[in-house]
Amino acid sequence: MSTTTPETPTDSGVPTVVAVDGPAGSGKSSVSKASARRLGFAYLDTGAAYRALSWFVVQRRIDPTDSAAVVDALPDFDYRIGTDPDGYHVFVGEHDVTEAIRDPEVTAVVSAVARVPEVRGHLTGLFRTIMRNTPKPGIVVEGRDITTVVAPDAPVRILLTASEEARIARRSAELVGHSAAHVGEQLQRRDRADSRVVDFMNAADGVTTVDSTELDFDMTVDAVIAVVQKETHA
Repeated sequence: MSTTTPETPTDSGVPTVVAVDGPAGSGKSSVSKASARRLGFAYLDTGAAYRALSWFVVQRRIDPTDSAAVVDALPDFDYRIGTDPDGYHVFVGEHDVTEAIRDPEVTAVVSAVARVPEVRGHLTGLFRTIMRNTPKPGIVVEGRDITTVVAPDAPVRILLTASEEARIARRSAELVGHSAAHVGEQLQRRDRADSRVVDFMNAADGVTTVDSTELDFDMTVDAVIAVVQKETHA
């Protein structure tokens, strides 16, 4: 018999998917991870898959702008990721690339790799498999097109956003030694590149917007949890 706590929705036997979209610097990863921890859910960072594939492309010396070559490499892309919000690792084959996928040379090619339709289709299938197979009562899935493409039928869909000024300030605080102007330029460049592929700035029908501009971290997590509880107990 299933049990519930004040934090956790009723377990119907089917994992509850909480889909979280949002622009760069909105706090998707940290807020989603903390929300998953409080809910007792698994956590899936979909961006890590695009970064891992980009790492794979760099290692194989494939031109990231050569879409055909990137697609040809997909069958050899052996990707695994943990879904424990308290600590997970990313693997490509036997290589632990958890840290390596954050390297600047990988970051520089992610947008080019991610905009290939066949890549997005391949990874979307992978994400859905992970979502279905989670042993937890639910899973918080975050990324750029989760509410509209990866999990458009999820019972909980959230657009986590904030003003550009707030997002730049938060990202600047994370990146010690970088000026706000430099961070702002990077954030805007990434948003422009990714917006060619998906609309992550506007909530689709049925998606709840959580604007964290005036909220601190804990308040933002509380707001996300409130949406989950409302949607799953409606």
